[in-house]
Amino acid sequence: MASPRGAVVFDINGTLLDSVDQHARAWVEAFAHFGIATEEAAVRRQIGKGGDQLLPVFVDQDRLAREGETIEAYRSDLFKRRYLDRVRPFPGVRDLLTYLRAEGHTIALASSGKASEVENYQKILGIEDLVDAATSSDDADRSKPHPDIFEAALAKLPDLPKDRVIAVGDTPYDAEAAGKAGIRTIGLLCGGFPEADLSAAGCIAIYRDPQDLLDGYARSPLAVKRL
Repeated sequence: MASPRGAVVFDINGTLLDSVDQHARAWVEAFAHFGIATEEAAVRRQIGKGGDQLLPVFVDQDRLAREGETIEAYRSDLFKRRYLDRVRPFPGVRDLLTYLRAEGHTIALASSGKASEVENYQKILGIEDLVDAATSSDDADRSKPHPDIFEAALAKLPDLPKDRVIAVGDTPYDAEAAGKAGIRTIGLLCGGFPEADLSAAGCIAIYRDPQDLLDGYARSPLAVKRL
């Protein structure tokens, strides 16, 4: 895309893809398999982080060192086997990205998921032809709320100043990570976090879901005259 006017960096799970409940249940089941009791509500509040940041919330350091990779691998396989076919795009995802590209924006993805998961999610969302760059936990030493994934996304974008880049996410961890990377964030409520939490984390505007953001584009921070 020549001379992009700006770039929009999207989180995936809970932002574009209705998958938060499924991820939370997979984690709860995986923990239970290893004898670790958790509550779905508590796990759900951690969705948006990568496994490297989520696991230490529920697993002590000694056990994490011994079994962390095994627990994460079990959870990943369980999610694919039992839950992946239940996830669906939120309303307006493809229409929003199509519109943004028509407005001259570059589209990037910045997910705490693994690269193989991000690739699969693009297929489920039907947006493979609309994404200019994608980063995942494989591109970062630390997942959200650390800035590594957004910094990796910036490295893959055209030479744009950070004030021409906006992140879109559904969790405080997205806003915290993007903020540490010097990027403003628009929050979406469709992932389940309260508006107050997104505001407190630094979101500059909040919408219900991708369709609501598309409907309100003209007055949003994404509008060409505003970005």
